[in-house]
Amino acid sequence: MSEHSSPAHARRQAAHVALDDDATLHAMGYPRKLTRRFRAFDNFAISFTIINIISGIFSSFGFGMGAGGPRVLVFGWIGVSVMVLFVGASMAEIASAYPTSGALYFSAGKLAKRHKGAWSWYTGWLNFIGQVGGTAATDFAAATFIQSFVALQWPSYHPTAPQTVGITAVILLLQALANTYTVRLVAILNRISVWWLLIGLVVIVAALIAVPSDHQSAGFVTHFVNNTGFSDAVYAGMLGLLVTSWTFTGFDGSFHMSEETVQATVNAPRGIVRAVGFSALTGLVLMLALVYAIRDYAAEAAAEAPPVQILIDALGLSTAKLLLLVVIGAMLFCGLANMTSNTRQIFAFSRDGAMPGSRLWHSVSPRTRTPVKAVWLAAACALVLVVPGWWSHVAFTAVVSINVVGLFLAYGVPIFLRLRLGDDFRPGPWNLGRFGRPVAAVAVVWIVLSNILFMLPQASPITAESFNYAPIALVVVLVIATVWWFAAARRRFKGPVSYGSPDEVAAMDLI
Repeated sequence: MSEHSSPAHARRQAAHVALDDDATLHAMGYPRKLTRRFRAFDNFAISFTIINIISGIFSSFGFGMGAGGPRVLVFGWIGVSVMVLFVGASMAEIASAYPTSGALYFSAGKLAKRHKGAWSWYTGWLNFIGQVGGTAATDFAAATFIQSFVALQWPSYHPTAPQTVGITAVILLLQALANTYTVRLVAILNRISVWWLLIGLVVIVAALIAVPSDHQSAGFVTHFVNNTGFSDAVYAGMLGLLVTSWTFTGFDGSFHMSEETVQATVNAPRGIVRAVGFSALTGLVLMLALVYAIRDYAAEAAAEAPPVQILIDALGLSTAKLLLLVVIGAMLFCGLANMTSNTRQIFAFSRDGAMPGSRLWHSVSPRTRTPVKAVWLAAACALVLVVPGWWSHVAFTAVVSINVVGLFLAYGVPIFLRLRLGDDFRPGPWNLGRFGRPVAAVAVVWIVLSNILFMLPQASPITAESFNYAPIALVVVLVIATVWWFAAARRRFKGPVSYGSPDEVAAMDLI
């Protein structure tokens, strides 16, 4: 048998074809419309930035202080990080097989045995609303922390809800402008964000270790606290797991940037797994630093922003304000990357005709080679979710609570369908081999359990202020999607479309 006809040669040839980005995209029925400027590091950077351990931990640390305390904050971080790594690895395997901007909804349509259009439809809308909610929540948090900094700097300043909404609107405008111009600019900003996060982490941790004259004892990490109002300590500890789950969202960003990533069949899945892995390790370091720097637990847990109060008590007001700028910068980078990912999902979903005005939203600027109109739709939708915060923080919470629930349900659908497909699943060059199915099974189980936690009451007594509106928000989204599906969409939307044979779509490529 000659070398050219040997099985080894055939495998090498197949691998070479899989690494040909345009050929892979054409085989899936799409012409090339976007410019591939994202390298492996850039692809990793967008998911690492969206996960954003500084933003996530500083936003939710106070909740964890009352729901389990240090024991759940630290050991819960380790356990949940491992579970999320299973989710990320399963998503990465699917990303290698279907490296498109459509990501989750596209792969759901391809992996479903029947009702491909319905699986794709619901996954796409859960992904869309989850990403919009993520951008809104992140930028609203950044606006809140900006006002905290201003209040520390000028004590006469008193933040108000309308001011927070106004600042959020300005942030959304600036992020939309950044996303409007060029993929290269966004890639540069994402590279900067990685170093901002890593250097910021080192600075915060080093300060918390070196500056305070004393720290908590080694055994403090096992300290358990239940200030949820519920008498069941196990239930309180389970709620504390949400701190880590809230942080680990958005790593589908690497998947959505596939059509702008070189050698996407390997770099996109690596970006997902590396982002989750690095975030798990660096986040644990930050979590430990904050826990051992606690001085007055009760007072700091009751503060308006507990981690900021920890910084003030441990480091002094001047140093705390400086580090607060690091946190605000991390949140702004997170919101920018969130919007970028959201824009690509809108572009792909519209390309398949699943959104009102689809022709408009999947158009690409001939100058910048980016879906500019989708950028502004993403910004406008996020602003719509933020506006209720003008008159009611509860209303805003109800709207953006769909962020994590929507995203993890969207993550779970294609992983479940891949699991159900069994040996019929055709993996890409990056795959888990014989471990693919067991890893997917663990991922699906964790997604189901974590989503149940997201929708349970999180404080007692249950009032209009403390009620968890995530289930209501989810039901509203699903009802709208279902009515829309049966009223019109099921007749025209059959799932991901093909624009022709590989040769035909190659002729449609933007030069």
